[in-house]
Amino acid sequence: MKKSLLDLPEIRESPKISQDPEYWRCLEEFADSDEFRDRISREFPQQAAGWHDGVSRRDFLKVMGASLALAGLNACGQAAPRDEKIVPYVSQPEEMAIGKPMFFATAFPMSGAGTGILVESHQGRPTKVEGNPNHPASLGATDAFAQASILTLYDPGRSQVVSHAGAISTRSAFLTAIDEALQQERLSGGAGLRILTETVTSPTLADQLRQLLVKFPRAKWHQYEPVNRDNAQAGARLAFGEDVNPIYWVDRADLILSFAADFLFAGPGSLRYARDFARKRRVRKDKTDMNRLYVIEATPSVTGAMADHRFPLRPSEIPKVAALIAIKSGLSLPLASEAQGPRWLDALAGDLERHRGRSIVLAGEQQPPAVHAIAHAMNQALENVGKTVIYTDPIEASPVNQTTSLRELVKEMEAGAVKFLLLLGGNPVFTAPVDLRFAENLSKVPFRVHLSLYEDETSAYCHWHIPEAHYLESWSDIRAYDGTVTILQPLIAPLYGAKSAHEILAAVLGKAEEPAYDTIRNYWTGRKTAGDFEIFWRTALHDGVVAGTAFPPKPVKLRPVTSFEFQASDSEIQNSK
Repeated sequence: MKKSLLDLPEIRESPKISQDPEYWRCLEEFADSDEFRDRISREFPQQAAGWHDGVSRRDFLKVMGASLALAGLNACGQAAPRDEKIVPYVSQPEEMAIGKPMFFATAFPMSGAGTGILVESHQGRPTKVEGNPNHPASLGATDAFAQASILTLYDPGRSQVVSHAGAISTRSAFLTAIDEALQQERLSGGAGLRILTETVTSPTLADQLRQLLVKFPRAKWHQYEPVNRDNAQAGARLAFGEDVNPIYWVDRADLILSFAADFLFAGPGSLRYARDFARKRRVRKDKTDMNRLYVIEATPSVTGAMADHRFPLRPSEIPKVAALIAIKSGLSLPLASEAQGPRWLDALAGDLERHRGRSIVLAGEQQPPAVHAIAHAMNQALENVGKTVIYTDPIEASPVNQTTSLRELVKEMEAGAVKFLLLLGGNPVFTAPVDLRFAENLSKVPFRVHLSLYEDETSAYCHWHIPEAHYLESWSDIRAYDGTVTILQPLIAPLYGAKSAHEILAAVLGKAEEPAYDTIRNYWTGRKTAGDFEIFWRTALHDGVVAGTAFPPKPVKLRPVTSFEFQASDSEIQNSK
């Protein structure tokens, strides 16, 4: 047995070397043992001994060989396509210079819409987000949400493991469980299968969902986000009888009227609109006039802070005032009585009349559908359509009323018709309207799977939780506010082995081993019919824009607005200042 370095009996018996006063750093030094002298002679007592006697060529080669073998093992794995060169690497890539950043084009997704960005990367690690000058939704700018998204990538609070019933599990166990759960659905045509997603604009993801509905014809796809565009879509259907997407050319407008629309801060095209608005407002030597902004709103907003004229009203008053302005602009709308409205209405209506063909009228997402319909009708009456306003097909793959869609799902869960529920993103247990009792009805579903960045309230109510890949870790595609598609390319391998919605749907479709890269590339291979696909693919990745994917303007025909439900009394309107 090895002798202890500190032997108290031996220390007590050791003779004193000198009668003069001495000071010791420790008992071992006082004992002056062989072990202590050996210890202080070496900086690293256990490791240094082998090097004091010299290193032979044989020992050196053994150590270096082991080091290189371990380094090579760290880089081993499934062979990746050339586009998927992600660190770690054994040999430094030819195009990489240590200390010099590289930039990759991708898009920042928010509420289903994408904003083109350039992500700065240092030695394979994304560090900074900038705008993509080639992308129509950003023109080289970013907002606070895109800048902060880099922090989400490195957030240690992100979900890191596959979990089953609150316990850590594995991907293989999940794939086995999902295959067993689908056995009954294959027999019934997916009668009990339901998919709940957030807003989907990705062409590839939409194609996967359509494949799933073909394979399981009785399955249903639902969409829900707490902040959605239900009212805007309903207003467009009320005005035109079909789903359309309005696009505003703010840089061509000399006058803008906003009915509580915070278009400079929120919405799919807000970043582009803010840049166009600022460009139109900039005074130069040869340009001294500026655009004019009227904002009618109840709550102070970023857009309201920029207004030349801001009129605060109660939320219930805005629909009636919008109708009064529309009447003064030449539209025939039925009113409950002959209300005159605030004194400033005549001045505003006169300014709109003087700027026919050079103005824009917008309605906020929270406004009732009738206000959106009035805004569309005013743009038609003021001859703005085709000059400052155009309409295109919706950017959503399946535009639906999301609140109604969620209510339908809850009703089916309550009735016991849902046997397999796949939730791709979102946190409906926390964000769904409380009267739906979503959590209570979710518990009635026999098999529940949740894919999300975080283990949240919805994850706690699901049997399986799968960590979701960050948009900087995964392949995908997404549409911008005008329909332009961007290929999302990863800048780093998934930090926690997370998976994307493409990979989860591939497993449901029986393609569990298909990576998201193959899914995205195969979709666009089928859409590219002319020219060299490799050149097309490389160009799309380099530019951050798939050329020719922006939706063209479509003709619309305004329907007569025959009814309007007012929420404010005439006296409230007349007493407004």
